[in-house]
Amino acid sequence: MILVLVETDATGAVEVSREAITFARDLAAAGGGVPVDAVVVGEVASGIEALVEQLGTYGVRAVHHVAGDAFAAFAGAAWASAVQSVRDVTKSVVVAAAGTPRGGEVLAHLAARAGVAMAANVVSFEGLSPFVVTRQVVGGSVLEQMQLDERPAVFTVAGHAVEAVPAATRVEASLVESRPEVAEADLVARVVSAEAPAPDLSGNLKSARVVVGAGRGAGSSDGFADLLELAELVGGSLGVSRVVTSLGWRPHHEQVGQTGSRISPDLYIPCGISGAIQHWAGCSSAKNILAINTDPDAPMVTKATHAVIGDLHEVVPAINAEIRRRRS
Repeated sequence: MILVLVETDATGAVEVSREAITFARDLAAAGGGVPVDAVVVGEVASGIEALVEQLGTYGVRAVHHVAGDAFAAFAGAAWASAVQSVRDVTKSVVVAAAGTPRGGEVLAHLAARAGVAMAANVVSFEGLSPFVVTRQVVGGSVLEQMQLDERPAVFTVAGHAVEAVPAATRVEASLVESRPEVAEADLVARVVSAEAPAPDLSGNLKSARVVVGAGRGAGSSDGFADLLELAELVGGSLGVSRVVTSLGWRPHHEQVGQTGSRISPDLYIPCGISGAIQHWAGCSSAKNILAINTDPDAPMVTKATHAVIGDLHEVVPAINAEIRRRRS
């Protein structure tokens, strides 16, 4: 049996968790159709019944809801204890989660307690006996094969490694409630307060089908008007490089890269971005890349599907004007 840790928000299971379930479902099919269960820890904003129904459409057999005062706020060790309690009951041979900071922390605790290795940021699997996975390393610029011989096999699934797809046949998922005891030591490090992030005026970056990227070539905090207009014209979002946020030109929630968002749009238009490894880790899943840069040898240009060699402050206004002309 495969157990997947599911993270939630007000809409239910978050996209990357649904991707992890899809990955687990493919793995289960390769293993002869073993069941896939989900474990959810703490309060569920969307309502546990609605979540169970949603996960049933993704082929989940049972949703194990671990509740209690100990899980009112996030604590990595406590959540690992919750997942471990479910794994002990289900005897799962595989435990997976989305490759988020929270998923990675919880499964690292779990793997340490089980005395097994953990594979982070897995993108595919090659065999079951032995069980071999391919994962992203070095910020996503390198792929590495890793063999997981011990059980349970513990790994996180890299964001957007697969598309979140409902199962061909809906399952009537069951709900299993539990309230396990948690050791005081597991609550030493926990979230004690949280602040809402600044509103994202550029749209939902992670799910955008088109992303307009901006790097140092923007020149200053005043150099984004044409880029924002292009994003609006194509119905996309603005994403920026780390140097842009480090300089304070744009907010951090717009950052694409190893320490920002990982995106997989149909089209990525990086403007004035050289394409350092850290940034490439966040955009390498884009289906098409149209790079605009003055340097024909920039890494982003050499990796792009198409490229325009020129100053973004000349090229982007020309693109905007042509789009407006054609629409008129």
